Amino acid sequence: MAKEDQMVIIVGAGPSGIATSACLNHLSIPNIVLERDDCLASIWTKKSYDRLHLHLSKQFTELPHMPLPSDYPMFISKKQFVDYLESYAMHFNVSPLYNRCVDLATFDENTGKWNLRVKNTGNTDVDEEYSTRFLVVATGETTDAYIPEIEGLRGFKGEILHSTEFKNGKKFTKKNVLVVGSGNSGMEISLDLENFGANTSIVVRSPVHIINKEMSYLGLRLLKHVPLNIVDGLLVFLSKLVYGDTSKYGIVRPKEEGPFLMKGKYGKYPIFDVGTFSKIKSGHIQVLPAIKTITGDCVEFVNGNSHQFDVLVFATGFTRATNKWLKDDDYLIGENGISKQSFPNNWKGKNGLYCAGLARKGIYGTAIDAQKIAADIKTLL
Repeated sequence: MAKEDQMVIIVGAGPSGIATSACLNHLSIPNIVLERDDCLASIWTKKSYDRLHLHLSKQFTELPHMPLPSDYPMFISKKQFVDYLESYAMHFNVSPLYNRCVDLATFDENTGKWNLRVKNTGNTDVDEEYSTRFLVVATGETTDAYIPEIEGLRGFKGEILHSTEFKNGKKFTKKNVLVVGSGNSGMEISLDLENFGANTSIVVRSPVHIINKEMSYLGLRLLKHVPLNIVDGLLVFLSKLVYGDTSKYGIVRPKEEGPFLMKGKYGKYPIFDVGTFSKIKSGHIQVLPAIKTITGDCVEFVNGNSHQFDVLVFATGFTRATNKWLKDDDYLIGENGISKQSFPNNWKGKNGLYCAGLARKGIYGTAIDAQKIAADIKTLL
């Protein structure tokens, strides 16, 4: 099989991959984008719930060289963002090769190029081979759905699904539903379930900050002029002012670290409350501790209490498998699929290896990475 040689290969056609390709095209640098799914930004187009809106204001969610439409609201919907991504890709002539799953990427010191073995899953799993001087990993932070191992889970008698399979709560009316995971997806899915008449509970295991979108907008604006610890202190104060003592309802705030510090340090977002907390406060959504074991349709919790459920929704996040296919890199990308280098130097590795959108900085960070990568490659040609 002939090996196809490319100047730049980008792995992943989410916002990071699309933005990087667009920035390269803007500088007339040839590139291709390999995407394992059959569409761009599949986490947005196929694997997110209907009510989803971006939690950051639109000025922090734009990609390079093309602003969001002026008639879009401050906090845009999933559909509006997907429409923007599709228009963006078309405008910058980004045409990903779909159904391309990268099995292996190795660096050849003799040629100074990366060699890729790629499975074309849209063509009866035909293997393709590529080589490139520059390789950009843009596979995203939300790659493979993760459901934790829980004793008895496999024998659960009801329905089990991951948040990527949840669209809305319509079909769960009057059912007993447990949402496992108290990040933003878990909180919003719980709200949607309750709004559709499900008997909703949510597992909250760890301390978490609760703010709203307006607080986040204020904090991000202040960060340009005020130290992080002061901004975090203000956000915690405003949270206490608006939400009071959340521990009375089973939600404990972190004591040592603020919401923005935790986001940058651990990738753990604060909860952007869109109405879930009031439902918890009123008792319409029940907060439960960690799960101990499952027997049939009965779930036992670490506090000794047990409840019966018809449905378990796991909003337990994602894993990343970059280390399984990317070899010859011990500098840029860690075992967890996130850049090992600190922002703002998170994007560049060795031997022509780059990564975009893997610094836990959201779409705003993605835009910065894409422009830096394209500019750096330009200087090397």
